[in-house]
Amino acid sequence: MAKRNKPTKTKKPQHGGPNVKVVSEVGKLPVARKSPDDFVRRRTQVEEKDHAEFQTYLAEKKEAESRKARASAPVAAPPKSRGMSRRTMLNVAVGTAGVAEAAVLGYKALGGGSVSDHGLRHAGADYAETARVVREVVDSRADVRGQSLGNWVALLPTKLGGGTYAIDLNSNRVLASIWYWNYGDYNPISHHLCAFPSADPLHGFEFVNSTQGGQNSLIYGMPTPVTAETAPPGTNIYRVRFDGTQMQLIENVSETTGLGLGVHVTVNPKDAQSYFVTDGQKDIAACFDRTTSQVKAALRFDWTPNVPELRDAWIKGGTLTIKKIHPDPKTGLYDYRGTKGNKIDWEMVPMGELFVEEGSTPGDAPLALTGADGTVWHPEGRWAATVVRLCGGICILDPEKSFEPAAFLQFNKDSQDQYPVEQIDKDTWKVVFDKIHSPGHEIGFSPDGKFLVMMNNLRENNCSIFGCTDPDPTKWRKIAHVEDPLWRGKYPNPFHMVFSLDSSKLYLSILHPSPAFSGIMVVDTKTWTIIKEIQGIGPDLQTPALTYDGKYVLTPFSGFQRQSSGISIIDTSTDTLIGILPSNGGHHDCVIVPTKLEHMKHTRSCTL
Repeated sequence: MAKRNKPTKTKKPQHGGPNVKVVSEVGKLPVARKSPDDFVRRRTQVEEKDHAEFQTYLAEKKEAESRKARASAPVAAPPKSRGMSRRTMLNVAVGTAGVAEAAVLGYKALGGGSVSDHGLRHAGADYAETARVVREVVDSRADVRGQSLGNWVALLPTKLGGGTYAIDLNSNRVLASIWYWNYGDYNPISHHLCAFPSADPLHGFEFVNSTQGGQNSLIYGMPTPVTAETAPPGTNIYRVRFDGTQMQLIENVSETTGLGLGVHVTVNPKDAQSYFVTDGQKDIAACFDRTTSQVKAALRFDWTPNVPELRDAWIKGGTLTIKKIHPDPKTGLYDYRGTKGNKIDWEMVPMGELFVEEGSTPGDAPLALTGADGTVWHPEGRWAATVVRLCGGICILDPEKSFEPAAFLQFNKDSQDQYPVEQIDKDTWKVVFDKIHSPGHEIGFSPDGKFLVMMNNLRENNCSIFGCTDPDPTKWRKIAHVEDPLWRGKYPNPFHMVFSLDSSKLYLSILHPSPAFSGIMVVDTKTWTIIKEIQGIGPDLQTPALTYDGKYVLTPFSGFQRQSSGISIIDTSTDTLIGILPSNGGHHDCVIVPTKLEHMKHTRSCTL
């Protein structure tokens, strides 16, 4: 490994990465070791530039609209809305007159023969008749504009908070929480999770929680004595059970298997008996058995660029190698605990692909990076699909053939629909690209299984849709692209998604440059046109979740781990923001605990 801040001319990435020469010429970018402070400074510069450019654009747009308005005939101003502002908090009902009256009547019914009354007399105490005490039992139900959110439990990881908690949406009370610091994990960045079905979540449910580690805690620019050298490795997969009273840690699956993976978690919607965890720093996707934690399959994704310079390493094409990896036959364990196997020192944050290209995200093997950080399931469990961010596409896996790659879908607007998957040997497959137009990010199947969606971030900045009704995935084709005139350059940026219950609408979180507030966009899936955008919800809007009666979409915003945060509530009947639940920040995910197996197709299992 090269010394910090010293340029190097050669680099041999770990774990099968390409042996490429990196030239330190003018205009070329070496693979150099950089500190998290360097990255924070660079990211701040980029964010400030993005924000300034975006503000200029908004000012120009506002001026153009003003000129247009002045040129037209005067129009009476619309009546002022009496609805809630976007910052209005939820009012929680704490009792009703009926409940209070019942409490009083119940107390009076005891008369003079209560146990406490007789106890005082029998003890010989001086006893004087006093006025009766009114004892009111509260009604803990919550409402938003008089609407109940229903009997659902929302589960949210706290990212840098190091734990996860559950909210009863009927009362807005926190049911329980777990903090992985208590279990000796001193870098438990609680990242993503997915819950298994439970008929009665208030009395118990189980979930899997992935956690990041290493230098990921240092990239937000917050004061800390922790350094790149002293940051604990972390990166664990936890199985947790809520027993109706508290959360209990069942197992550290990373310790059991030797696979330390820290990004997306998705449960098989077919039977809820297995789940994927996929890590974009290590480019590893692994499927685990729910009860035994046995690894059903593990695949590593590696990149060999046509051009060995970071700036062009993906744009100018290369070869994607997908290889099954196996545990040590002697120990039965994989060798990927903690940060071992990381190609980059910290995750690709949203829009982070460009930081890799310019060399601001260092690591042992950035040129081998593919950004394979999430695997979703077809709603029927027939297929799994791993997003490969830097290749702008999705690798379709076949669960009936031990998750062998079956097809590769390319979502860039100007690219061919598919690239052929060639099997090299029983454990190895390759996909060859002539060029890659743009990175991509989140992916998802519609609940009816008819569509597969991916966000083309950064260079194209659109939402691309494949039709996937054919039983053969090699025949799936692009059918539409959702675009907005406002989506220019990197921002605003379509990010996470969830479909309506009947698949007729797609809800997208739309990111604006930090620290601007982000919003939710509603798309008609019959025409793939934009119906509406709800702007100004909060900074760093994250993953939407749908209540399983289809009535509400909940979306947390995390304020970049330290600023304004909350959980927005959208009424799907009107697609309006009706309130914001408070939260303590840091959320990068939100999952409603399913109460039936059929709910799984509406969860994070099928959309990221």
